[in-house]
Amino acid sequence: MQKLSKEFYTRDDVVQIAKDLLGKYLFTKINGVITAGKIVETEAYCGKTDKACHAHRNRYTERTRIMFEEGGRAYVYLCYGMHSLFNVVTNIKGEADAVLVRAIEPVEGIEIMLERRNFAKIKPQLTAGPGALSQALGIGREHYGEILWGDTIWIAENQFCRENFEILTSTRVGIAYAQEDAFLPWRFRIKGNAWVSRAKGVGE
Repeated sequence: MQKLSKEFYTRDDVVQIAKDLLGKYLFTKINGVITAGKIVETEAYCGKTDKACHAHRNRYTERTRIMFEEGGRAYVYLCYGMHSLFNVVTNIKGEADAVLVRAIEPVEGIEIMLERRNFAKIKPQLTAGPGALSQALGIGREHYGEILWGDTIWIAENQFCRENFEILTSTRVGIAYAQEDAFLPWRFRIKGNAWVSRAKGVGE
């Protein structure tokens, strides 16, 4: 596995990056233990134009400040005060774009994932959904701002075996407040993969 370079993240098309992250592998090393999963579902968010983005219209707050840094860092925030959601910051410094990773297919450290999720056996609910995958991988608010080619959280690809798959495109989940932007087709899933979340997008 080869870690993705900084140049992968600093491109200016967050929608394309969200697609390109499918099939890549998200790794964590927490307390010396490595866990990993193949990314099978993502959502794109564009700070400049997208009303669903936390940093829309350059909204700079303590929560969003990392989104304005150079791409390749982790934006982790709490949803409903309890679920840590992992996002990949993209674009150059000052452009607040990000990709939410919504689901992974477990490939390494599965016993640890089961323990973290208090599951007795492996099933899609283990890592299908952004809160579930963060818990399974041990990602929390303490990883806010983490560099994504370091030794704690990183994304890699198998450069010797590139998987062919079809991408399903739909609206994003839980953003009805974003008015017309709620209907942007910016949610991407690997077709036929059992580990994608079952959540419905806006208007589905």
